[in-house]
Amino acid sequence: MPSSPHVHDTLIIGGGPGGLTAAIYLRRFTRNVALVDKGNSRLRLIPVSHNYPGFPEGVSGPTLLGNLTVQLQRYGGSVMAGEILDLRIEDGLFVADYRPEDAADDAVTQLRALTVLLATGVADVGLPVEHWREAVAFGSLRLCPVCDGFDVMDKRIAVATAEVNPVGHALFMRTFSADVTLFERGPASILTDEDRRQLDAAGVRYIDSPLLSVTLDASMKPVLHTADGADHAADVFYPMLGEHARSTLAAKLGAETAHCEELVVDIHGATTVPGLYAIGDVTVGLNQIAVATGQAARAATHIHNRLPPALRPPMAASPLALHRAA
Repeated sequence: MPSSPHVHDTLIIGGGPGGLTAAIYLRRFTRNVALVDKGNSRLRLIPVSHNYPGFPEGVSGPTLLGNLTVQLQRYGGSVMAGEILDLRIEDGLFVADYRPEDAADDAVTQLRALTVLLATGVADVGLPVEHWREAVAFGSLRLCPVCDGFDVMDKRIAVATAEVNPVGHALFMRTFSADVTLFERGPASILTDEDRRQLDAAGVRYIDSPLLSVTLDASMKPVLHTADGADHAADVFYPMLGEHARSTLAAKLGAETAHCEELVVDIHGATTVPGLYAIGDVTVGLNQIAVATGQAARAATHIHNRLPPALRPPMAASPLALHRAA
């Protein structure tokens, strides 16, 4: 397998908002960075975000990614499209197997780095909605109540139970609408008596007949079909069916993980493996664009300070300056 003798200061895996922000910071610190992106950023799915600071009219996910990419290019950085297949430590360096996008399976090269930063995000688990990508683009299927609850004010909101805190998201959405319905996604109710009391107190309807599927009507609004044969119309649906962090590369090296395989990191984004960092949705915490970019700034600055100094070489004196000195 071909291997470059060059050693990068930092290999960044994942080109979402966190990875791109970290790369921008590190390039502005004059660090040599390789950023590899597989193209799976959740941000690509977002039609418009209204809660990311600095965009009063909102910004689409692809536009924000494009702006960050152009900003990185202005500092000499770029995105390497492709996938990191394996990550290991050899002779004190991180060694990654990199396959470029659209390359043959055996077209793999090795990248070496002093440090690695994972910004690989999460993968959503099971979306039982027909044409779900189109539904996300239209805004009838939404993935993040914190991100866009304000944007569905007073709409008919449908929420599915979650494995952990099954009523939490439905209660949260009562902040934004008086018309919230919670659907049971399992074959049997997992709600406790206390859960039901909270729903009743908040005025949230609960459908205990299991949710079987979700289709879209002619206006692209969701229709939820339950096991009792009933059809329930809504304006927007939050499936809340869970997610898994894309943390396999780090876990293989022994990095500590928590619920949903999210990586445990310290305040600087450091994992339990020395030199291995993680930011954004792949880590334990609140999944938000602003959180990921803030973590990126902190982690990149910490990485720069921990790496060997990047000393600026003296500027070569011009002939005119040498003549005047003489």
